[in-house]
Amino acid sequence: MTPGQLDAGFLSLGQATARTIALRSAAAGRLHRTLLVHGPAGAGKGAFVDDLLALLFCTDARVADRPCNACRGCRDARARAHPDLVIGSPERWREDRSTGESIVAVARRWLLATAGAPIASERRVALIDGADRANEQTQNALLKALEEPNGRQMFILVANDPSRLLPTIRSRCQSLRIGAVPRAELVEWLVVRERVPADDADALSRLAGGMAGTAIGFAREPARVEWRRRTQRELLTLLDRGLADRFGSVRDLIDEASRQAAPSVESSDELIEGESVRTPAGAQRQAALLIVDAWLDLARDLLVSALDRPGIAPSATLLPDSGALAARLDPAQLYRFIGLLERIREGLLQNAAPRLALEVAMLAWPRLNP
Repeated sequence: MTPGQLDAGFLSLGQATARTIALRSAAAGRLHRTLLVHGPAGAGKGAFVDDLLALLFCTDARVADRPCNACRGCRDARARAHPDLVIGSPERWREDRSTGESIVAVARRWLLATAGAPIASERRVALIDGADRANEQTQNALLKALEEPNGRQMFILVANDPSRLLPTIRSRCQSLRIGAVPRAELVEWLVVRERVPADDADALSRLAGGMAGTAIGFAREPARVEWRRRTQRELLTLLDRGLADRFGSVRDLIDEASRQAAPSVESSDELIEGESVRTPAGAQRQAALLIVDAWLDLARDLLVSALDRPGIAPSATLLPDSGALAARLDPAQLYRFIGLLERIREGLLQNAAPRLALEVAMLAWPRLNP
């Protein structure tokens, strides 16, 4: 192997089941026409999709050795620059609208374009990122494309929450679930590939809950870890504060989280046909989701600490005094609060007002016992 050349095979971390399904199906010529790559945000779906694209566009004569990661097809696939790769998403379709044109119309136009003859390979691959963020009308347009067999075309749908896809779409897909990676495997990856010290790698793995994408993001962007620490510290402080302080903190929390969310705003409120683009609202909603996710992790860690299991609470890595505070909280209240936060998160995905949603959470955030 020459310097800089990649090993053959999949390069993403873990995901043994999804990897085996994809490789065996491809080697046997039975890979489904529509693949659904799904799993929680931060699980590493993007890296796995890169592997799939390399597998599909590899030109190595030995099918069992694909992806070789050395041929032009593999390189272009991993760069997402292959001439037979077409990439779409609800956000891209929104941006491509002409004046007065609906997102559904753009999606239909895009889907029609994907059905053309391949240029450099055996097939064209239509990659739809965030397919679960598309509205029902757009999903129905996608369903029509999936219902029309075309041996020269494949679809890869990427989704955080597959339950938000139409059942008729899910039934036409080969499911490839991307999930958490065992801690030891993730720690080794962070140490070897990201040059993170072993102790820090273990802490990042715990904070990320085994999600490879999140852990690698933490390693490459330490500011994300510091934001999480500040946010959770503020939430802990509010355990002993009144409603005025709690409500007053909501704006500051959203403003700071918006700066974290700005590079990758993905809001569903802008996907409804006929509505105008509302980027500030989308940024606020994404910020509120970041806050709720950090809040959920903190609340769950406080609950396990309150139940005398502090050793499995990842937040203790950033907040050493969280265990002492957990001892002054009612586990039953924490349990109910976690349920509320989960419903608030779902509401935000359904376009709930970000500030109001966080204020509702502040009302229910438990208070410290004397």
